[in-house]
Amino acid sequence: MRPQIRVGIDVGRRKHHVGISSPEGELLEEFSIPHNQRGFDDFFRRVESHRNGFAVAVAMEGYGGHARPLDKEIMRRGYELMSVNNLKLARFREVFPAPAKTDPLDARLILKLFCLEEHLPLSRGSLARVCEVPEVNERLRRISRRRRELVREKVRVVNRLQADLASVCPELAEITGAADNLWFLRFLTCRDDLRKLSRMRPESLAKIPGVGPMYAGAIRSWQAHAAFSPEVTYVGPMIIADARRILELVSQIASLEASMRQLSSRSEIARRLATIPGFGMVTVAELAGEIGTQERFAGEASLALYLGMCPLDNQSGDFHGSKTPKQVNKRGRMAMTNALSHHIKRVPQSRAFYDKKRGEGKSHNQALRALGRHMVRVIWCMLRDGRDYELR
Repeated sequence: MRPQIRVGIDVGRRKHHVGISSPEGELLEEFSIPHNQRGFDDFFRRVESHRNGFAVAVAMEGYGGHARPLDKEIMRRGYELMSVNNLKLARFREVFPAPAKTDPLDARLILKLFCLEEHLPLSRGSLARVCEVPEVNERLRRISRRRRELVREKVRVVNRLQADLASVCPELAEITGAADNLWFLRFLTCRDDLRKLSRMRPESLAKIPGVGPMYAGAIRSWQAHAAFSPEVTYVGPMIIADARRILELVSQIASLEASMRQLSSRSEIARRLATIPGFGMVTVAELAGEIGTQERFAGEASLALYLGMCPLDNQSGDFHGSKTPKQVNKRGRMAMTNALSHHIKRVPQSRAFYDKKRGEGKSHNQALRALGRHMVRVIWCMLRDGRDYELR
C-alpha cells in the first residue's frame, strides 16, 4: 500500500478535534477547528504542511451527520475518506481504555485504530471507505428523509387533532372516518371560530372544495344537534391551527413526492428497482437514496446487512437463535420491509416462499426478512449486470 498521512477527526456539532500521524504512526500534530469555512481552510492548510508528497487518508467519526460539509471538501481535495464505525470504536475503547474520555483522546484513538487496520484483519471492518455517490441519489436521500419526517409530523398532528375534537365536539369528529380527509380539514379551517361551523348555510358549504352533496348532508345532520363543551373557547383555535398545519404538511409532502418521482427517473438504481412488482415510487426513491451506489458494498451480503435483511446467528451452549445486527440503515430497512409487503401480493412465487416460512413457525417480520435476503441477491445482480427484474 502506498505510504500515506493519516488524519483522524472526532466530529462535533460546533468544532472538530483533529489528529495527524505520519506513515509510520508517529503523532505529528493535534488541534481543533470550528465548524465553519475558516476552520476548514485551516484544516487543509495544516494537513498539506505535513504531506510532503504522501497520499492523505482521513478517518472521520460521525460521517453523514455533523461532518457535512467537511466530508465533501475532503473528497473534493482527492483525499481518501474513511467512515469510522462508532460501535466498533466504542468496543476498541473498552479493550484499550484511555485514562479519560475527551474529544482529543477520541481523535487519537481513531488514529490508533487507523494504524491497526493494516496489521489486524479483524479491525478492517471498523473503517469503511466512503465512495462518491451520484448527485441524484444524494438528493433522493435528502428529500426522502425530509418527506418521512413530515409524514411522522402529520401523524402526530392528526392524532392530536382527533383527541381535541373528541373532547370539544365528539359529534363533529364522527362526521368523517378520518380526520385527515382534505374536505374535512378545509371545512374546519373555513371559519376562525369552531362554533361558527354549526351555522354555515348550504350555499357556503357548497363552496368548500371537496364537499359534495353527500358530505354536505352529513354536515347539515350534525348542525341540527351541534353541541360544544366549554373548552371550545380556547381549544377551538388549537384545532383550527392543527387543521391548517395538516393541510400545509399535505401540500409539502405532495411537492416532495413530485420531486422524488422526477429524480427517480434519472437514477439508475431507482429505475432498476421500479421494475420489481410491488416496489412503489416512494420506497424505490428511499432505497435508491439510502443505497447511494453499489460500490459502497463488498458484496450482496454486505448490502443485505445494511438493509437489515441479514439476521446474525446468536448461539451460546444449547441456545440457538438469531439477533438483529446494529449496523443497519433503519430507513432502508423500513423501505425494504414496506416494499416486500406489497411484493408478496403481486408475485405468486414470493408469496409461496413467504407462506412456507410462516408454516415453519416464523413470524411475519421473520418471513419477510427471509424473503428480503433472497430479494437482495436479485437486486445486487440487477445493479451489477444492468438488468431489469424478470418474472419467470
